[in-house]
Amino acid sequence: METEKSQIGFAGLRVLSLESRRGPEMAKLIANHGGVATVAASMREIPLESNTEALAFARKLAEGGFDAVIFLTGVGTRALSRVAETIYPLDQFIGELRKVAVVARGPKPVAVLREWNVPIVVIAPEPNTWRELLRALDENAAAFPLKGRRVAVQEYGVSNPELLAGLKERGALVTSVPVYEWALPADTGPLRSAIAAIARNEIDVILFTTATQADHLLQIAAEMKQENAVRRALSRMLVASIGPTTSDRLRDLGIAPDLEPAHPKMGYLVSEAAQRSAPILRQKRTAAG
Repeated sequence: METEKSQIGFAGLRVLSLESRRGPEMAKLIANHGGVATVAASMREIPLESNTEALAFARKLAEGGFDAVIFLTGVGTRALSRVAETIYPLDQFIGELRKVAVVARGPKPVAVLREWNVPIVVIAPEPNTWRELLRALDENAAAFPLKGRRVAVQEYGVSNPELLAGLKERGALVTSVPVYEWALPADTGPLRSAIAAIARNEIDVILFTTATQADHLLQIAAEMKQENAVRRALSRMLVASIGPTTSDRLRDLGIAPDLEPAHPKMGYLVSEAAQRSAPILRQKRTAAG
């Protein structure tokens, strides 16, 4: 029986998560699937020092200056409402949203908007990337044409040039509304320790749940003069990515993701990485020699 159990899941593999807010949850998921978890926060969410674009958006929305608003993240949706509340009440902000066409990229902004009873005209399907969002808008073009419409896009972390370009190509008059950005964690010690462990080949599996985690991993590795060692180690590790947006960024950085889960959620990511870890690692390590 014990032998059977040892074949299930990670079976003692050393698994690194770069989660910040949901680090404890990720550690528990890894342990439940038989892995030895290391969690090193790689980023923190901070408000923009000057929310001038968000404040300008709130004022323009109140003046009837937009025909549509696209929300990309739940956290960003709430952050934008808090900025708006500095100039008028939340109820008024919600009321203004009800006057325009509202679009949501995925389940997190949908949950916030439904909590506010704001109607949503278009919801992007899984895996909830900018591609699915544009496709959903195209499929609803008869009821919701973009040409000539004044469209605000709530952005998060970094700008999404592909989405903005796609909206403009469809004739929308686009205003990007950055609300928050990602920074390195206040304490980079755990991340540095994790990087040193990767460089020593002491990690078997790495789980990426956002593209920024990869940016920050390589940024700190370069500062430590460990980037080459980390890249070599990654070629022998299982690299799991939560979805296409993260995978695209990994490839841009020269890191080849080995798997994406069937659904872009942490539980699926950990479960599928655990199930597929043994054959993927065997293949990669044989190829690496």
